[in-house]
Amino acid sequence: MKSLLKKMTAIVFLVCLACATFLQNPTFSASVDVLPTMTTQSDNPNRIWVGTFQLVWNEMIDNIVKGPVEFYDYDSPMATSLNAREFTNANLSESAYYTKYGIVSPKLRKTIEKGIKKKFHEKSDILSSFDWTYSPDKYFIYAMLKKDFKFLTAFDKLDKGVFGKNPQQVDYFGIKSSSNSKLYNNVSVLFYNSPSDYAVKLKTKGNDEVILYRTDADMTFDKYYSEIQDKSKVFNGNKKMVEDETLSIPDINLYMETKFPELEGHQIKNTNLEISGTIETVDFKMNNEGVKLKSEAAIMVKVMSLPASDIRHFNFNDNFVLFLVEQNQNVPYYAMKVSDVAELNKTGRK
Repeated sequence: MKSLLKKMTAIVFLVCLACATFLQNPTFSASVDVLPTMTTQSDNPNRIWVGTFQLVWNEMIDNIVKGPVEFYDYDSPMATSLNAREFTNANLSESAYYTKYGIVSPKLRKTIEKGIKKKFHEKSDILSSFDWTYSPDKYFIYAMLKKDFKFLTAFDKLDKGVFGKNPQQVDYFGIKSSSNSKLYNNVSVLFYNSPSDYAVKLKTKGNDEVILYRTDADMTFDKYYSEIQDKSKVFNGNKKMVEDETLSIPDINLYMETKFPELEGHQIKNTNLEISGTIETVDFKMNNEGVKLKSEAAIMVKVMSLPASDIRHFNFNDNFVLFLVEQNQNVPYYAMKVSDVAELNKTGRK
């Protein structure tokens, strides 16, 4: 067991709140997908999901659209997934998020800035990218999600090493054979099925947990999480780390900003609204001491004229037929075909 575990130089993992790339080199940032939901599929080996965009989508459904978002011109799988509301503010403590919506104006921007400063002592990375000129025909929906927590005890810093097939050296932290045994209290083993199939949970000083899952499987985040739960339920091995067992985790430091163009420029059914802008950011850091996560998301919605297909004009200004019928009768008592009103009106008695 000792020699086997010492060969574990890296752990590929899922973090419940964000799954991130291991590289600190910004040239690799373009190879990361930021996904709108946990069920969104991606072919990218590096991908992230955080619930912030779902929070603004929920606010839009509840307070602006007043129902699920569907588009007139096409069926959006992304909108369908977001409409399912797989993540809501009920999945977070109230202290971890801030949301606000309203008509676009300088006042709304100041309200948001004051709100996140008061609650998180933070400034926004995205508000300056929007036009805040007063526009009664535009709505802005905003959310910030922030987490900052420490592990029960700071892990040891380990030697640099490679990750996967990339030769670049990255920083690691964790537990080595010579580490203080109290660090084992930081870790719960969820399961260990083989040298390439295992998962652990890292404990923190608060109510947050970090789950790390080593796997080569390729699936959506919701399925990864279900698999962790299923494997944990049937695991009968030791769920505590013991002497000489080791743990190594890469430091992560990334910032990503993305838009969701699939949702933009499409008029929403049964409304005169169109999503004109979307954005989400992820600022994620993890080291031997703990995790910091700051994420912002916003949706801009503008008022449009209703589509012609929904505006009906009942203009009897050409050939038409008229009937008169008594209530509860199946046969009318008068019928008239009208092709020339002017000629008909000449016959009228004064």
